[in-house]
Amino acid sequence: MTILLWLKAFHVIFMVAWFAGIFYLPRLFVNHAETQSTDVSEQLKGMEKRLLYFITPFAILTVLLGGAIIYFYGYAWFVAAKWLHIKLTLVIFLLVYHGYCFKLVSTFQQDKNTRSGKFYRLFNEIPVLTLFAIIILAYVKPF
Repeated sequence: MTILLWLKAFHVIFMVAWFAGIFYLPRLFVNHAETQSTDVSEQLKGMEKRLLYFITPFAILTVLLGGAIIYFYGYAWFVAAKWLHIKLTLVIFLLVYHGYCFKLVSTFQQDKNTRSGKFYRLFNEIPVLTLFAIIILAYVKPF
């Protein structure tokens, strides 16, 4: 049981680190979309790229540790845990969101962004709402 607790602890630690970055990155996009300064734009390009590459290992470790936890509990538990199936669907959605951030960073790197700061403000709400749902599913287990 001690191993499971360590897996859970590190799963949450890496998830928090991942989300800290995935919350901040779209805020950088807002600033980038709204700046008129070439110097600020160049600085934001570096910040966006470094942040995305910094948090990507946290996303990978979160998923790997989550998989280890599922493996530890076993197949029968996995089948019975309907809440987990919904949570995993949301995690896959977040991974797609994370992957889309690579496209957005590339778009900004090439100075081809056409979206407004308002778009990125709304884009920033997606992981927040998804995290609320994931936490409720993981702790309340309503299904």
